[in-house]
Amino acid sequence: MSATSQNVTPATAITAPPRQAVTLGSIVRSRRFAIGLSVVTLIALWQIIVPFLPTLLIPEPTKVAQFMWNEILGRTLAPQTIYQAFGVSLLRLFIGLGLAILIGVPIGLLIGLFKWADASLDDFVVVGLAMPSLVWALLAGMWWGLGNKPTIIVVILASVTFIILNVAEGVRDVPKTLKDMGSAYGVPSLRITRHVVFPSLAPFFFAALRYGLANGWKGLVLAEVYCGVDGAGWMIRYWYDAHRAQGVIGYAFFFAIFALVVEKLIFGKISAYVFRWRAKTAYRAAK
Repeated sequence: MSATSQNVTPATAITAPPRQAVTLGSIVRSRRFAIGLSVVTLIALWQIIVPFLPTLLIPEPTKVAQFMWNEILGRTLAPQTIYQAFGVSLLRLFIGLGLAILIGVPIGLLIGLFKWADASLDDFVVVGLAMPSLVWALLAGMWWGLGNKPTIIVVILASVTFIILNVAEGVRDVPKTLKDMGSAYGVPSLRITRHVVFPSLAPFFFAALRYGLANGWKGLVLAEVYCGVDGAGWMIRYWYDAHRAQGVIGYAFFFAIFALVVEKLIFGKISAYVFRWRAKTAYRAAK
């Protein structure tokens, strides 16, 4: 039979599903509407309940909003503006987190690859995970005084164990069959680590960065409260000493906004680019 007489199945074009029309029902069921509704409900309850509380230490949301707006405009009574305070804190955070990555990734690789390293260092990692950042902040203040050094050291101590743990778990998650196959074909250990272990580490490395950043940031704020002379954490202490509850709550909201910006605009974008080869799940598509 000739090739022309055979039944040839034409290639099927892959097309994106048609976009659904935007309706009131789809808006109400959307994730963004649920987030907006929860925020509005919280603020409304806050505004309604506060006047009936037997204390003046909880300000109304309008006062907190006015404080935050004045801080954004630079009209502050504090020695630092919000931009100066966050600039100092972010510099300390990035230095400390960078050093924690340089320390934690090699240790995590050792623990994941070698049983002797796991047996030797696992207990130290567990203790580091369980140690509160407050303890690190107090000890750093006692040992190194005030300034940049104790705050950066606290960031390292608060984040390095999370980086070690996630990297080690990522190495252990690599299928043993792949490593055994590489060894059977005589592939050097360094090449197996580079071409098999490292690519499998990507999701765990992003998890390590997320947890390391979150815990390093919390440790930094505590360190600045107790042994800092400037920075965002020190500003919380300043407004606390000034008995301005709107200042403490306002800076807490600034911290929350910072966390959301980092998660959505930095980690979210980088993760979407690195893992663009993955098929989107229904949950991600719904977002």
